[in-house]
Amino acid sequence: MSSRINRRQILKASVVAGAGSMFLRSGLLSYGQSPNEKLGVAVVGLGGQGKYSLDNLEKQVHFVGLCDVDDVRAGNAYERFPSAKKYLDFRKMYDELDKQIDAVVVATPDHTHYHPAIMAIRMKKHIYCEKPLAHSPAECRIITTEAEKMGVASQIGAQRHAYPNMHRVTELIQSNAIGQVKEVHAWIGGDRGMPSMPTKFPEVPSTLDWELWLGPARTRPYSPEYCPYDWRFFRDFGTGETGNWACHILDIPYAALDLAYPVHVAATGPEVDDYRTPKSMHCTFKYPVRGELPPVTLHWYHTTAVSVKKEYELPDKFVDTLTRKEFAFPAGQGAFFVGEKGLLLAGFSNHVLLPVDKFADYKYPTSFVPDSPGFHKEWVDACKGGPLATCHFNYSGPMAETAILGNAAFYAGHKSFDWDAQNMIAVNCPEMEPLIKPEFFNGWKY
Repeated sequence: MSSRINRRQILKASVVAGAGSMFLRSGLLSYGQSPNEKLGVAVVGLGGQGKYSLDNLEKQVHFVGLCDVDDVRAGNAYERFPSAKKYLDFRKMYDELDKQIDAVVVATPDHTHYHPAIMAIRMKKHIYCEKPLAHSPAECRIITTEAEKMGVASQIGAQRHAYPNMHRVTELIQSNAIGQVKEVHAWIGGDRGMPSMPTKFPEVPSTLDWELWLGPARTRPYSPEYCPYDWRFFRDFGTGETGNWACHILDIPYAALDLAYPVHVAATGPEVDDYRTPKSMHCTFKYPVRGELPPVTLHWYHTTAVSVKKEYELPDKFVDTLTRKEFAFPAGQGAFFVGEKGLLLAGFSNHVLLPVDKFADYKYPTSFVPDSPGFHKEWVDACKGGPLATCHFNYSGPMAETAILGNAAFYAGHKSFDWDAQNMIAVNCPEMEPLIKPEFFNGWKY
């Protein structure tokens, strides 16, 4: 298994030594830039989250290449950055611009994350990849281990990690505010999934290269019901609401509890569909002792009814323990920590220690999680030899892999198994094998 830097060590070093030199990256700048010069960045996938990265990186880097298989989805990116060369195929871009590229942003549909990411990493380009990192557990693991091996700076697109509230929750848990935590519930609300099967198969638009869009997925006729967005809920392309949201929401307990790979995985939910992602599911992940931290069970739900609200008789509204501002129960997305001395309910922007009376006069610990200079700036600084970005792959890779592993356990038929993380084996569950490392099509290889 790839080695993993302890998150608490990073946070402590950041405070004591201003993100001390033990965590500096090598830089690997391609053409002799100083840390004050701009990185040469190539972007693969220019719509949606790709545009978000373009907007956030615009003043920090120099875009040398822009790639998208869909001219419409690319929007006005080519006009905004006329000095960047335009490409349909990222492989051609990498080949032609190799010496100009210091770093790559990958923001394509889930099924096409792996190849542009792993090729960039093996070319020793720094990498920013949108969540959920990749489409299968094996793809996530290979990307994670290769990024460490090549010594490149990395960041997964879990942008909410930079929110101050996320830092305060981590500080509370790690300061033992609610005692040792042995159970966590995390959820995404709603019932998105199971879209209607495509019925429209018109000619491929002249602005779209359909074969490149399909990439390693099975060949099929073009349908506007797949792209530009609903691919997310078709299994060959997307990872459903779990892939869409787990790397944001599981980030709360992962950061606070120093989680990595589970030792047991189970999934339940509605009937499995061969083509589409479900409208709901429940995954259970069990983690071993981590230093002085006890074993913990993490529940992940895609649901319209958050069970902990009823189970713990939680009200509809709360007052944030720190800011004293009122907020509603985070039914849309949240995390609920069960500690031996209390409870903590957290959304991305609010949190409350429970029971309220017990924590009415609680004094917060001195802050030890540094404020983010900006999520994309973290990555740019890391690329230039600065401290690790907070969602570097040694941290976020296991989180992404776990989320996708939960999906796979569901698709294998609601399986429950011990997980041999080092060897990537679902013990005594052969149904998982083709889902851990699925086949690629159309000539694409691992």
